[in-house]
Amino acid sequence: MNPEFASELLKSLMFQAATVSFPFLVTAMVIGLGVSLFQAVTSISEQTLSFVPKALGILGLMLILLPWLVRTLVEFTTAVIERMPEMAR
Repeated sequence: MNPEFASELLKSLMFQAATVSFPFLVTAMVIGLGVSLFQAVTSISEQTLSFVPKALGILGLMLILLPWLVRTLVEFTTAVIERMPEMAR
């Protein structure tokens, strides 16, 4: 495996990881911001209050995005497996 191939593989792996995790990170951030705003307005200072809405939001998003997630990860895995002969050179 030459350095160019390894760097290209690493770059595609990092891009794939960012693509798959981005919707979940944005959802958690938006829900956390909403809960924090609600806590600031109502003067509730409970730290555990943000966990349940975030967990439900991530679970709901996971159910919605599951077909896309599986398709994306299977396509990436197939592409990497197909390129394995190039790695052995």
